[in-house]
Amino acid sequence: MKLLICFSAMLLCAMTLAQAAEINLTEAMQKSLAANKALDSTSDATFTLTNKTGQERVRKTMGATKLQANGEDNMRMTRFVAPADVKGTVSLLIEHSAGEDDMWIYLPALKKVRRLVSGNKRDSFVGTDFSYGDVIGHKVSDWNYKLLREEVADGEACYVIEATPKSDEVRGSSGYGKRVVWLRKDNFFAIKGDMWDESGQPLKTFHLTELQEVDAARHKWQAMRLESKNLQSGHQTVIRFENFKANQKVRDEFFTTRYMEKE
Repeated sequence: MKLLICFSAMLLCAMTLAQAAEINLTEAMQKSLAANKALDSTSDATFTLTNKTGQERVRKTMGATKLQANGEDNMRMTRFVAPADVKGTVSLLIEHSAGEDDMWIYLPALKKVRRLVSGNKRDSFVGTDFSYGDVIGHKVSDWNYKLLREEVADGEACYVIEATPKSDEVRGSSGYGKRVVWLRKDNFFAIKGDMWDESGQPLKTFHLTELQEVDAARHKWQAMRLESKNLQSGHQTVIRFENFKANQKVRDEFFTTRYMEKE
């Protein structure tokens, strides 16, 4: 009887530790999702898209972000200002932690705002190697997490965490069968990641560098260089932020479909 009681206690302890580890990983991913969410921001950016033969396309944007009243969900507007073939294209992404995110795109040639559905999250974000889901952020509650190891990346101590979708719906909408991310231990910022497609084949990588603490009071960070490579197509995207400024009292009107239609 004593042996049975001892074994039961050990089993309960193991279950408790496993549950604690899962909660900690979930909290780490929540902190990662919030790591770059300043109260608001404005910036310019240069998008350089390179195909497998080395041909480049360069695009210029201006953008803004703003936290919603709940202090958790972000809004992001990106307006393309050059070259002429994409000038006036606007993307608006509004996060909803308790429901489906809102995604719109305005195409000046059609003079129409089009609302995107959740299935579009796997699609390329305006021709880049980042998906809409990558940009707006993957909902933490949609994924299972496993701590693979701890290691140094880019000179920083990191947690290496594997994320797998909890359902076929999440797998389909994200386009990922698995994600592995490197989170810095000091600020939980995701500095790199590997993604696999739904069939389990390596799909793409991302690498975020040149981190700056843009909001010291709230400990919010921004990578000034973002790179993503599609391992299957050989295409890659580099995004460089310029004139990034946080806490600028950005107006709410920037995050409306009416503003998207302004030339």
